[in-house]
Amino acid sequence: MGSPNDERKLESGGVAPAPPTRSIHPAFYIALWIALSSSVILFNKWVLFSAKFDYPLFLTTWHMAFATLMTQLMAKFTTTLDSRHKVPMNTNTYMKAIVPIGIMFSLSLIFGNFAYLYLSVSFIQMLKATNAVATLLATWAFGMAAPNLNKLVNVSAIVIGVAIASFGELKFDGLGFIIQVTGIVCEALRLVMVQRLLSSDEFKMDPLVSVYYYAPACAVINGFFTILIELPRMTMGDILQVGLITLIANAFVAFLLNVSVVLLIGKTNAVVLTMSGVLKDILLVVASMVIFGDPVTLQQYFGYSIALAGLVYYKLGAEKLQQMTTDAKLTINEVRRSNPAGFKLGVICGGLFFIAFLFMSWSRGVPGSSIPTPAA
Repeated sequence: MGSPNDERKLESGGVAPAPPTRSIHPAFYIALWIALSSSVILFNKWVLFSAKFDYPLFLTTWHMAFATLMTQLMAKFTTTLDSRHKVPMNTNTYMKAIVPIGIMFSLSLIFGNFAYLYLSVSFIQMLKATNAVATLLATWAFGMAAPNLNKLVNVSAIVIGVAIASFGELKFDGLGFIIQVTGIVCEALRLVMVQRLLSSDEFKMDPLVSVYYYAPACAVINGFFTILIELPRMTMGDILQVGLITLIANAFVAFLLNVSVVLLIGKTNAVVLTMSGVLKDILLVVASMVIFGDPVTLQQYFGYSIALAGLVYYKLGAEKLQQMTTDAKLTINEVRRSNPAGFKLGVICGGLFFIAFLFMSWSRGVPGSSIPTPAA
């Protein structure tokens, strides 16, 4: 049955609207973003650590060069990036606004990739929970926002949780820790610079248009450091050892992640984005344990749980969380009434998974009791 507005249009001689087309459920875009985001991190870790391709600068440069090529092709042959014409970009603006952001972006990527050589994926994800803290402090330092004691108290839970998790890390590496923290600071500075740029309505850009402008600058900056530091000791044999197809696939997955971000933002809201990010981080910790055998202690679980809870509270606030809790209770009660057998089965499966997960974590965290993995 049509809506009252549709019926009034028909009565007044208006044309009836076309029947609504079936659209893809937002859950698909959430799953796509989580899968691609996790894949990029795990893929980079595998290339740099497991495949012994000890060239993080080159890998970052390759990603940016590939993104530059793809966005240039999309701009030439598709309409996806047509919104770039609305951005008042010229050489002077590019050098003053885009290049500094590109420098911070490059540094965050470089330090982020270097960290994979020293730290486990699971511990890196725990440290990344402090991104919100670093960004908040950077906005205060640059005068983007006035210092707020309540917000400082809110984010303190994140810092406390990460500190607890850090003290529980079995493979802690001081240099890797400093590298990752430096990358987090660079990322916070980049976000503040982007916020300042986008504070003007003239410079509103979606993530893919941002890549169109930032990627060339990042490729040049990263390329400069690659030529100075890594290229002298790098041979074609190193590239062939990891495989040209592997490197192309790695860069393609990284580019698809940028595309998925555009789709996700267009189909969801800030609450969904926040909760999707938390779910992605949890899944990455699990995947790191399964794929790379990274040990995660119960102390780290406890600390990381505090950090994630603090992150969610900081981003959503008490009112949103209360509303989400109420909605979740109503949904659970509805499922329990409509499908009691399925609900019980889900609870049992969830409980068994949780027990198996705890056992796997314990066995990997206790020296001498790791689950054996087949030799390569």
